[in-house]
Amino acid sequence: MPKDQKKLMPINYTHREYSSIRDDLLQIAERFYPDTFQDFSEASFGAMMIDAVAYVGDQLSFYVDYNVNESFLDTAYQYSNVVRHGRALGYKTQGRPSTYGTVAAFILVPASATGLGPNTDYLPILKRGTSFNTNTGLAFVLTANMDFANPRNLTVAARVDETTGAPTHYAVRAYGNVVSGIFGQETVEIGAYERFLRVDLLASNVAEIISVFDSQGKQYYEVEYLAQDMIFKEIANSNYKNDNVPSLVKPFLVSRKFTVENFNDSVALQFGSGKSTESDVIANPQNLAANVFGKNYVSDTTFDPTRISKNETFGIVPSNTSLIVTYRTTNPLNSNVGAGGLNKVGASYFEFQNEQSLSSAHVQDVIQSLEVINEQPIAGAVTYPSAAEVKRRIFDTFPTQNRAVTQADYENICYRMPSKYGAVKRVSVQRDADSQKRNLNMYVLSEDTNAKLMVANSTLKNNLKTWINNYRMINDTVDILDPYILNFGIQFIVKAKEGADKFGTLDSCVAALQDHYVAVGFIGEPLYISDIYHVLKDVGNVLDVLKVKIVSKTGGQYSNAAIDINQNMSPDGSYLIIPKNAIIELKFPETDIIGKVK
Repeated sequence: MPKDQKKLMPINYTHREYSSIRDDLLQIAERFYPDTFQDFSEASFGAMMIDAVAYVGDQLSFYVDYNVNESFLDTAYQYSNVVRHGRALGYKTQGRPSTYGTVAAFILVPASATGLGPNTDYLPILKRGTSFNTNTGLAFVLTANMDFANPRNLTVAARVDETTGAPTHYAVRAYGNVVSGIFGQETVEIGAYERFLRVDLLASNVAEIISVFDSQGKQYYEVEYLAQDMIFKEIANSNYKNDNVPSLVKPFLVSRKFTVENFNDSVALQFGSGKSTESDVIANPQNLAANVFGKNYVSDTTFDPTRISKNETFGIVPSNTSLIVTYRTTNPLNSNVGAGGLNKVGASYFEFQNEQSLSSAHVQDVIQSLEVINEQPIAGAVTYPSAAEVKRRIFDTFPTQNRAVTQADYENICYRMPSKYGAVKRVSVQRDADSQKRNLNMYVLSEDTNAKLMVANSTLKNNLKTWINNYRMINDTVDILDPYILNFGIQFIVKAKEGADKFGTLDSCVAALQDHYVAVGFIGEPLYISDIYHVLKDVGNVLDVLKVKIVSKTGGQYSNAAIDINQNMSPDGSYLIIPKNAIIELKFPETDIIGKVK
């Protein structure tokens, strides 16, 4: 056939999958090559070649679509690509989530000479870094020194003399804050100078970088971004017992600095481009003046632009040294602990005043008597946010610009709190209608050991309070509150197709609803009944959805809060109105979803 006639063959560029490409190739072969290829049965050589070309075309179409979609934040699907887009827009991913909580520690102290109270010489300080464990192997470390000499500690007589009845030992209880994980250390060898050096740590589940020193003893400080040259340094307060302030915050200029890039299973340290041994990085303007008789000028006409980036604006890069990185790794799976679960002492570090003058036997008795328990659950967010949640946080981060003005800004700032201070599962900020000023109510939730919603503990709230105080408007006041958790159940009736297995259809319906509500909603988000109808209709062998009913679950293992379903249903019955200070949760999908198939 002439080439001009072949050009008249229309090409449909919307056919990009295997079947449509194969059909087009068959039409072309049958039309333009009827004498060359005549056998197009499934077992023929021509059909094999057409299938191979269609397969290659389908693969190429898939990867073209994939690359285009992953190039934009709106359409990106892969988690790593979403995080990469977010980093370009100012979103900083957090490390492995940590959980914070409070523990009560008990020691036995010898009585004083009079027997009235403990001997204060044997009241020690339990130092930061002491480790505790659970029966399941979860590890926690003490975040600040615990002073047993604090007069506010509870002291009771624990042992008495059987003859005289006078106390011989007193039990002292003190409280301290703990965080999940243990401390670790890694030494990294650094070679010659390299601009924007990146150091990948070998350890996994790193939640916090404690310190970075080189072999010469110079310290490198963590900053939010490399252009930041001032940090707030924590200094121990010597007057802690009088003013109850454990640390003082001082501004500190740093030239050796790094940022931390967190991924799901790895951590990297990103340094700047400064070279400490470089001199005259920027040429003297007087030497760049015109060639005037009797004046010095630059005789070398070449200029290396990379020399400009070797200044110390982005921090000095370590070179020809060894970096000693101290970090904290959190528990790999779940760091939440129920009340009373943290009850074992790992490595303890005590400090006694004038220990040389004390009885070594009594000192060892005090050390050996240490016991610990958590009176309240230790909980936080234990799961990474999904790709869809990360997208939403990125969209909120870009307009926030490191300050909190709107309600959405406050929510984004909370989600951006570093994981070493704890993590919240859900946050909602609402304007306080009863306040005459700019008072905001911040509702915060955490997860328990089974990834179920629970109220956040006081330690996490205190960390959150300190964190948002750096970003809030000066005339804003924020109250951190607990929202109501409303547990609900689903009852439905569906009609199966003729001849379908009713038991299998029922199991499929329940499984579809469980998958739909595996992700927890947001605080104040309504429950759409239409979504339940839509999920059930998409189940195979379901002909129609006859009835859907929402029931409230309260008491026992459920939350004590309840909602009147009839009073809070929308006028058209399409959704359940949820108060702004409440969140709904399908707590036990296995038993809270009850269905019937007709």
